[in-house]
Amino acid sequence: MDGVAAVSQRIGEIEGRLALLGLSRAPGGVLGGPLPTTAPATAAASTSGRSFEAALAEASTTPAPAGVGSGKALVDAKGVPVELRQYGNGTVPASALSNVEGTKHTLWTPAARSLEALRSAAAADGVTIGITDSYRTLASQVDLAERKGLYSQGGLAAKPGTSMHGWGMAVDLSLDSKAQAWMRTNAGAYGFVEDTPREPWHWGYHPTH
Repeated sequence: MDGVAAVSQRIGEIEGRLALLGLSRAPGGVLGGPLPTTAPATAAASTSGRSFEAALAEASTTPAPAGVGSGKALVDAKGVPVELRQYGNGTVPASALSNVEGTKHTLWTPAARSLEALRSAAAADGVTIGITDSYRTLASQVDLAERKGLYSQGGLAAKPGTSMHGWGMAVDLSLDSKAQAWMRTNAGAYGFVEDTPREPWHWGYHPTH
């Protein structure tokens, strides 16, 4: 009976996932129309008539991380998160940013979640993506400009108060040649772009959707 109970529990879990997809199991093992949810009609139309077994297999797989590369409608024309503009570049409170899991670094929330997914995908490919810098306070921007010079004058620092690091929208990464190649091939799918000439370690977050 324990085996039967386990199977019943598994079926219940999978049918719950199907419900999240807006599907129901109709008599005869064929997927019926959408459950009474807000699922788009187009999604229901695309699954109508599919066998329950086919949808069951799809629902049993692990979905891609949600929200990867997201936030395009949440930034202004300069790529600054609208919700953070009120604070000012480099003066965003910690409570308005998100920690990148497993590190001490923080970014705008969609950027943080996307970077986590990126690093996880790279690790699955045997590639390590290290992080050396992320959100940068105004004081740290001033310090960096004094030590490394302004980018416009041949140095490596943006004018204090203008760096995308100051919005939690850029990271500096530690990359060996294998990791650099992986980033150049895959990072765009996660919203990260190598957007600063002379700085192959600098990757900005540019939402794709």
